[in-house]
Amino acid sequence: MRKIYPFSAIVGQDLMKLALLLNAINPRIGGVLIRGERGTAKSTAARALSDLLPDVSVVKDCRFGCDPNQEITWCTDCQNVFRQKGKLNVVMKPTSFVDLPVSATEDRVVGTLDIEKAIKQGERHFEPGVLAYANRGLLYIDEVNLLDDHVVDLLLDSAAMGVNVVEREGISFSHPARFILVGTMNPEEGDLRPQLLDRFALSVDIQGISNATDRVLIMERMLDFDRDPIEFQKGWQSSVDEISAKIQNARDLVEDVTYSQKHLQNIASLTTSFGVEGHRADLVILRAARAHAALDSRLKINDNDVFIAARLALPHRVRKGPFDSVGLGVGELEERMQAIEEGSNGDESDVINDGSSDNQESKEIKKKQI
Repeated sequence: MRKIYPFSAIVGQDLMKLALLLNAINPRIGGVLIRGERGTAKSTAARALSDLLPDVSVVKDCRFGCDPNQEITWCTDCQNVFRQKGKLNVVMKPTSFVDLPVSATEDRVVGTLDIEKAIKQGERHFEPGVLAYANRGLLYIDEVNLLDDHVVDLLLDSAAMGVNVVEREGISFSHPARFILVGTMNPEEGDLRPQLLDRFALSVDIQGISNATDRVLIMERMLDFDRDPIEFQKGWQSSVDEISAKIQNARDLVEDVTYSQKHLQNIASLTTSFGVEGHRADLVILRAARAHAALDSRLKINDNDVFIAARLALPHRVRKGPFDSVGLGVGELEERMQAIEEGSNGDESDVINDGSSDNQESKEIKKKQI
């Protein structure tokens, strides 16, 4: 058993934990950035999340951990094996946790192509990088604000597209790169450029807990963990298993979660009212709202799902002026949501679903009540 502080034992910081869970349910949301002062459980939560994630099925001996059930995402090696043998051997493995150092270079992240071998022997030889090992796992970047901007761009591109493409001297190689992206930073050490902030789907600003009772509880739990980590983990195992089951249940449901034309109109009106540039925020809010509904074992989003998703997706994208800091108060968001809801003419009966909905009724019956 790995000595990891249990996710459910973390005191407070509920919004941070929720943002992490939503990304675990649907990595396509696009990652979460956690900003806060030192000692606020940012790194602890990221590592604890990896211990919650269920095992995944992968193609045996594949360098990239390809998903045997998603042929469209297979790497070149898996495609060749399947053409030759007509099948792929499958094994189960724990979800990987990859910790990216701030000194990482572009080649270390995306991998390298052996140009000399390609020219002399006509073979494409690819040396995998961090993105290959992170595929279908969790990629954690501590002090992401200290990482080279170009490297951050590469990471965010791969997280958004789900694929890593390496091109050198007219030779290219690609492989799947679908991972849960978690970045943490201390704003005192410098901030990310606004362009990079926008690329993180969700963002949470956290502070140290000021309630004395909760601070005592944090100390007591940490002392117990330091004294006997294994025994401490055993004491929290049932609650950890419960959260892990909720994640798996939500993953099974999320593609069948429906939304209405009214919800799309409200999301678009909300982002427009705050002057949010581009369209990334609209899609992030919708994906996060569907994940939140799935986490609650529901197959239809509601206004509260949209509000919570907007609370995570908008604050780091809202800027009053070119020299102002980003930020958005909960009260201001509530007022804007209420005004939009009152003026909405959409019809909630106009249900939309971009996933397979053939088995919605059976899934509703079979879903776990946790």
